[in-house]
Amino acid sequence: MRQVSTIFMDITPAQARAARAMIGMTQGSLAAAARVSLSTVVDFERARRQVAMPSVAAIRVALEEAGVEFIAENGGGAGVRLQKPVA
Repeated sequence: MRQVSTIFMDITPAQARAARAMIGMTQGSLAAAARVSLSTVVDFERARRQVAMPSVAAIRVALEEAGVEFIAENGGGAGVRLQKPVA
């Protein structure tokens, strides 16, 4: 299992979509990995409704465990990147 960030940071729907695209993960695969419903992932990514924070956290953890690193807003905009492989 990969190291998951210990400080929770909100992620945006755009970050979740970009993260999935980077690793080639489907919405269904993400839902299964995060142990949330497919409709929760779809609604979050499309910003259809306010998704509960525990569900957003589960989505984030699942994506981090799959190799994504979330970059906080630091004046240059929030983003995502692939984690550097552990040597």
